[in-house]
Parts: sequence; structure tokens; C-alpha cells
Amino acid sequence: MVKAKRQDKLQLDESNVKVPEEVVERKGDSFQVNELPSDVPVSGTVYGTLLNYQGALEALGEAVHEAPYKAPPQAPILYIKPLNTMNSHKRPIPLPSGEEELEVGASLALIIGRTATRVREEEALEYIAGYTVANDVSIPHDSVYRPAIKQKARDGFCPIGPWITDKEAVSDINQVSIRVYINGQLRQENTTAHWIRPAAQLLADVTEFMTLHKGDVLLTGVPEGAPRVKAGDTVRIEIDGIGILENHVMCEEELTKEGIR
Repeated sequence: MVKAKRQDKLQLDESNVKVPEEVVERKGDSFQVNELPSDVPVSGTVYGTLLNYQGALEALGEAVHEAPYKAPPQAPILYIKPLNTMNSHKRPIPLPSGEEELEVGASLALIIGRTATRVREEEALEYIAGYTVANDVSIPHDSVYRPAIKQKARDGFCPIGPWITDKEAVSDINQVSIRVYINGQLRQENTTAHWIRPAAQLLADVTEFMTLHKGDVLLTGVPEGAPRVKAGDTVRIEIDGIGILENHVMCEEELTKEGIR
């Protein structure tokens, strides 16, 4: 069972979704996902996580041992994707004026199901309601430890959805494949088996120092080798058993001219 939020309703409608076929079954009728208006299916605070893939950390090389930190991160590196970044399936991603390209951030998102404070790792998955697909878009930058707010918190920089997959529908969240296609060509492939902190450990480590509430979203990180895109490109992120998120990149000026923003 998958939850899909429709633009014309305030509540979440529960539907059966055949993920590979992109077919939604609701009240005896079948629809292609693209036939249904899709809003952002989450309402809580969205937290991003840096360097949670082994390859992403290894790609930094000796830089992690240099000043001022002189060691790899000992705890999750978090940041917030604020409300203005929220975007939905099939909606355009704005390319800000003066920028030539964006970095795609394919990320599996954990949806918190109840208040989580200092949860134990062995019980952490009980606090998860489900999963969805997110694109943690950013302007290419070199900052890692300092929050790159200007590069990551732009309008429309967090497409998410198109639905929330119930936790029970995924047998092992730590063994899920993620793929990114740009204009139909496979540009990135990875797996959650390469997480440094698996889902339960990440949630336990985060809630050790901060409370997460029902509806909050915890992005589990972006794999190394994130593809870059330009205006006119179409980005498609597939996460096995969870969903498919697709967006088109458009120049900010064009969006304003067409009245989309």
C-alpha cells in the first residue's frame, strides 16, 4: 500500500501503486502516475545528511584529515531543506540566474511516523512510517562541513515524492538500488548497502541530540559522483520498491515569464 497526496485534497489518499509500471490503483480504477496531479506528500521539516555514503567520504581523500577538523566526521552532518525548497513530481526545477548547471542529489527519504527522541538503534525502524524519493538539488560547491545554504536552499531545490511507500512494503531498506537518469541515459547507480550509517543507526544517532516529530523527513545522503544538469535536461530518479521521481530543469527567468513561479 502506498500513500499518494493529491493537489486537490488536504489529506493523503491511500492507493495501491505498481512502482515499476507507474500505475496507481484507487477505488477500482487504474491511472498512470502522470495522469494524476501530484503535490509534495510530506509536511514536516526536511533534514539532509552529508557524507553518509562510503564513496562520498572516500572521494574527499586526505582533505578530511586537514585543519580545522583533522578527522572524518564522528556524527551525522545535518542541514535543513527549508519550506521554499519543496517541489513535487513533474514540476520544474529552477536554474538560478547566473548559474550554468545544478548537481543532482538522489536520496532515499525516511518519513518519521511518531515522535523520536533518543531512540535505540534496535528499535529505530519502528519510528519510521515509510519512505519516498528526494532530489537534494544544489548548486555545485566545495563546502562540506559548513552549511552551504546559498547553494542548497534555493526555491524548488528539493523535489520529493510522488508518494510515500509504507515501511512494510520494503523488506530491507539497507539493500535498495538507486539510479539516476539524465535525458533517458543512466548517469549514476548506487545502493543503500554503501551507507556509512544504515537507516536505524542514522536515526538513532540523530535523535540522540534532537527530537524528530511525526511527519518530519530525514534524507539519508547522496552517493558520490552526483550528475550535473543544465537547463532543458530531464532528471529521473528511481529507487527500487519505493518510487520514481522525475523533474525538468528550467531557467529561472523562463519560469517567471511563463508564470510558473
